[in-house]
Amino acid sequence: MSCHDDECSDDHGLAGQSKLESFLFSCELSSKVPFYTFQGDEEEDLEHFLELRTVCLGEGAKEESNVVEVTAMNHQGKTISVPIANLHISCLPMVSLGEFELKAPVTIRLKAGTGPVTVSGLHLIASQVEESDFSDEDDEDDEDDEEEEEITPIKPAKKKQKQ
Repeated sequence: MSCHDDECSDDHGLAGQSKLESFLFSCELSSKVPFYTFQGDEEEDLEHFLELRTVCLGEGAKEESNVVEVTAMNHQGKTISVPIANLHISCLPMVSLGEFELKAPVTIRLKAGTGPVTVSGLHLIASQVEESDFSDEDDEDDEDDEEEEEITPIKPAKKKQKQ
């Protein structure tokens, strides 16, 4: 899903599916604040994801390597740390990650360098769409079906026979 506003939502329209909302995310890492942990809310029916898009050096960055890593769970439920960017002001001040999606909790850490480094992307919230959310739409569809059933087809006109 691609969104260009601060907020957008995608409603799949089928019961039992999930509703996806997205919100702009950003954090700044530096020697004063070397890590940020993304948690999400603790509601049972919501899943929180962090979709990282860019990692960029900020104003005042020094001539040094700034290594950014993320720590999250892999498919086996084990916590792993992976470097996602090695930025340098003179040759690589910004990295585009595409749509690097991680399930909460996620820790973003400035592993080396003093920054500032801005990490941005989307905070995605997936929730189950309940059948009651669509009951009104289903009722309207049923009424339309009934109206269609009551309409009788138009019969062709009978031709008069010549005498």
